[in-house]
Formats: sequence, C-alpha cells, structure tokens
Amino acid sequence: MGYVAVKGGTRAIEESLKQIQYERLKHGKVLDVEAIEAGMRGLVDQVMSESSLYSEELAALAIKQAEGNPEEAVFLLRAYRSTLPRKHYSRTVHSEEMRVERRISASFKDIPGGQILGATIDYSHRLLDFELTEETERTVQAWLEEFKRSETAEAADAQEDRLPKVLDYLRREGLIADCPDNTTEPDDVTRTSLTFPASRSEKLQVLTRGQTGAVTSLAYAVIRGYGMVHPTVGELRVGQFPVYVDSPLQPNGDEDDAYYIGEVKVTEVEMLVPATVEKENGRKELNLEFGYGLCFGQNETKAIAMSILDKSLERGDNSIPTQNEEFVLFHIDSVESTGFISHLKMPHYVTFQSKLNDVRKTRKGQTEEAEGE
Repeated sequence: MGYVAVKGGTRAIEESLKQIQYERLKHGKVLDVEAIEAGMRGLVDQVMSESSLYSEELAALAIKQAEGNPEEAVFLLRAYRSTLPRKHYSRTVHSEEMRVERRISASFKDIPGGQILGATIDYSHRLLDFELTEETERTVQAWLEEFKRSETAEAADAQEDRLPKVLDYLRREGLIADCPDNTTEPDDVTRTSLTFPASRSEKLQVLTRGQTGAVTSLAYAVIRGYGMVHPTVGELRVGQFPVYVDSPLQPNGDEDDAYYIGEVKVTEVEMLVPATVEKENGRKELNLEFGYGLCFGQNETKAIAMSILDKSLERGDNSIPTQNEEFVLFHIDSVESTGFISHLKMPHYVTFQSKLNDVRKTRKGQTEEAEGE
C-alpha cells in the first residue's frame, strides 16, 4: 500500500526511499554482509530465530538492509521465506544427537559428561572494552594464531556427541513424567492460521518465532508472580543438529538410506518447575514438571524464556495473562505487533475526521445545554 494520500503521491515516496538510502550511505562507509555475519552473531541468531529461516548469510543481508533494526530485518526475511518452495521434509531430529558446544545445568553440579561452559559472557564483567576501537585485521590474525595453539582451542574442537540428557536421570527415578512419542504431524502456523485452543506444536512454533524481547518480558512476568514459582534450568545446550532427508528414490526408507545435508546450530533448554498436585483425601504432593524451549543459534535468554512460557501456557488459567494462550501467542509476534503499530503512521484522515465531528457535536450539545440552564 502506497502513501497515496500524501501530496506528490508516487514521486514523494520515491524521494523518501532515496532519503533512506542517503541516511545509510552518507558516512561513505560500506557495511560488508560478511562482516555482519562474522561480527554480529547474536543479532544474526535472533533474526534467524524470529524469521524461521536458518541462513546466516541472508540474515546478515536483512540486517544490513534494515540498518540494524531487528524487527525490520525479520519482516524482510519472513517475506523472502514466503517465496521459497518447500521441496523436502527432513527426518525427525533428535536432540540427543546434538554435537554439543556448550552444556550447563543449574540444577545439578555434577552431571554425566560434565558442565561445558563453551562460549558465554555469563561469568564476565559487563564493562566496555575500549581496546576494540583499536582492533585491526592484523591484530585479529595475531590473536587467532595464538588462540589456535592454546588448550582452549583444543577443547573447543573436541565437541561432544550424544551426551546423556540430564532429565533422563529424573525420569528413571520416576520424579518426572516421560515424554510420549508423538506420531502425528506437527501443525505449521506458517501455512495455516493459528486457532484456539492451540496445539502444542503451534504454541512451540509461535514461541520460537516470537520477538525475543516480548518473550523474555512475559517470562519475567511469570517468575515475578503471574503464574508460577521460581523455575530452575535442568539443562541448557548449545550445539549442532545434524539434518537428514530421505532419499528421493526411497522416500520411506531406513535412516541409513537418508542423505546428510548439513547442521543447524540451536539452543535447547529443559526447565524444571515445581508443582503441587492434589491427591485423594485432600493430600498434596510436590511434583516436578518441565517446560521446553528451542530456537536457532545461540539464543539462550530466549530459549529459557520460551521454556517458562511453554509450561505457563500448559496450565491454561485464562484469568492470568501469562497463562492465556491467545494473549501470549498473539502479542509476541514481532511482524504482527510492529506492523500494526507502524500502520498508525499511515493516513487515517477519514476515520479521524469522523471522530472529530463526533467530538464537536458532543461539545456543541453540552454548550447548548449549559446556555439553556
């Protein structure tokens, strides 16, 4: 939709687009897409997750075009995604097969396979590093050469395959429920509109596509008292999922006949939540439940927040906003929310004039009544 009501019409819009181009280029610097992909990992991962499209290169391109605005970058990438044909479906990915880069548990100190800190800023001071202003390609290459000879580099290369899941030990003790095998095809909110009550697959898909700040904010509200008591991270993993597709010659063949097409980096969180269950004769029992979160890239805060909202929505008390699935799922989508807010900038001349006339009539009526008294 064009801004046709503005004086000048199409020409005004064209000049506005030139102004945007000028604002991006006026300093005479070209922001290389490869540089964005290499140096803005967190933003690239966030945009991929909210766009439901795993491509670091395209996410970096969208960030460049959007001048670093994540909502606009997600809008661009989702629009591009809608033009792509879906040629294949991958085989079901099992998280136990993750090639782990980072793995921690806030619930248990000693876990089989050990705590793997990996790449994280969790244990550092949040101080500006002014030395980055003097960073050059030569100093970077020198640092990389030194790093490659260090023990840290050797540990980073020795990524672990098939580490046991922490929650499996609680399941074997009967302290947490088993996850039933789901043989039904998951719903896809990118192809069919979201309906309520939403299925578990729809809720998880909307949560992983949700705007990171919105998901985090609502999860914070849950912890502050709008729903549940304090949850604990059972296990957080960051790593690579291997992805396979069936052979086109044997679409229903064995896993051994499938083609390996690459890996997808993800963050997975299983959150432990204490819950009180009422038994017979009014007796109460404390149980452990869990929420689940998974999103593209290393996006830990969002995955944790997603797991909290997953469990909160399962409780389904519509009197509590963070347990009301329509409230949560409709309001965390960045494209829907920013699109509607932004549309308020578009011409509303006719509707506003109608409201203005109503205001004038009301004021006129009140004035005439006052004068009559």
